[in-house]
Amino acid sequence: LAGHLDTVPIADNVPSHRDADHIHGCGTSDMKSGDAVFLHLAATVAEPAHDVTLILYDCEEIEAAANGLGRIERELPDWLLGDVAILGEPSGGYIEAGCQGTLRVVVSATGTRAHSARSWLGDNAIHKLAPVLGRLADYRGRMVDIDGCTYREGLSAVHIDGGVAGNVIPDAAAVTINFRFAPDRTPADALAHVREVLEGLPVTVEQTDVAAGALPGLHHPAAAALVAAADGLVRAKYGWTDVARFAALGIPAVNFGPGDPNLAHRRDERVALSQITAVTATLRRYLGA
Repeated sequence: LAGHLDTVPIADNVPSHRDADHIHGCGTSDMKSGDAVFLHLAATVAEPAHDVTLILYDCEEIEAAANGLGRIERELPDWLLGDVAILGEPSGGYIEAGCQGTLRVVVSATGTRAHSARSWLGDNAIHKLAPVLGRLADYRGRMVDIDGCTYREGLSAVHIDGGVAGNVIPDAAAVTINFRFAPDRTPADALAHVREVLEGLPVTVEQTDVAAGALPGLHHPAAAALVAAADGLVRAKYGWTDVARFAALGIPAVNFGPGDPNLAHRRDERVALSQITAVTATLRRYLGA
């Protein structure tokens, strides 16, 4: 059982609070409630039917190189050995199988600086990014079915840099692009696809971060038993999670936790109390079977 302790940056949504049906606040869905379920089970399942390792770690929400689970993999790899791994990521009470890969690139344009009153003497680098943004706006993500799970890809601008001053034609500009790709693509395939989308434009493409996806892996007996305990509620995982790290080690892994993944990272993040109790009951059946 594995869960990350960090959250995305706070967005005016702390301290958390509880009403009749939900807990509201930063990290309630992603993934403090999943961590709480795991801790509760560790304290109350006195004689599990399986050997269980519980790992809570930091730095999942930032660049992959800083991930705490990666540090454990490098320094204490025996901790990660098992027949199946369950990540408590928010999944709405479904078994969310596998995960998308994620790739970030910085697309840069260069030009010639000039006074904006004499703009024709310069070459505006920001303007050169317009066709890049146009291709992103027109992009239609591929949808692919793998083991009965449908993964939808997305290619999005997530950050933009440029500008010198209010009276200067900029000579440099850059846009950061995030590609969420189906797990049947390798990281190399993903980078090649982004370059293909931007082919012919006067820009450079630099990869800054990448993490491979994970195939569903539901055919493994230990994973199939969890699916049965969850009454067969299975769907694809949108987003990258650390199931990919376990998959790379040859360990089947799934996402299963309380919380709506569509509410993760939002100002109005919240988790239903009913999902916390339902996921707890399912995992109690599985661990005690």
